[in-house]
Amino acid sequence: MSKTAREIMSTDCTCASTDETVADAARKMRDLDVGSLPICGEDSRLAGMITDRDIVMKCVAEGGDPGSAKVSEFAQGKPVTIGADDSVEEALRTMTSHGVRRLPVIDGHDLVGIISQADVARNLPEERIGELVEAISSAPANN
Repeated sequence: MSKTAREIMSTDCTCASTDETVADAARKMRDLDVGSLPICGEDSRLAGMITDRDIVMKCVAEGGDPGSAKVSEFAQGKPVTIGADDSVEEALRTMTSHGVRRLPVIDGHDLVGIISQADVARNLPEERIGELVEAISSAPANN
């Protein structure tokens, strides 16, 4: 039987609060040694994702001030997620179709973890890993 998202996800998913500055989020990323953070509102619901690329391309390069720009400005649209009980194969399909490298895992409305491309690769049959690598290398860097 196939593993589920819950079985392969990282449960350490520190959020950036919607009212934090981009600089605050960047410091969290540095301290946690990660390239993205989920953005969570006051209700702890997932509002989006912010990546190190977002910070550089959409804030710094555009002349924004990371010390005053709010993380909430990057929580645009509905974030791409996967359910905690969905299969690893579903995670692969979702990552491939949306061109994302990190996938928030939700249980109901609660953020319970994050799946990275490495998590998926470690849990796919060897013959499917090439599919993941090809999909990720051809996708734009969304997160």
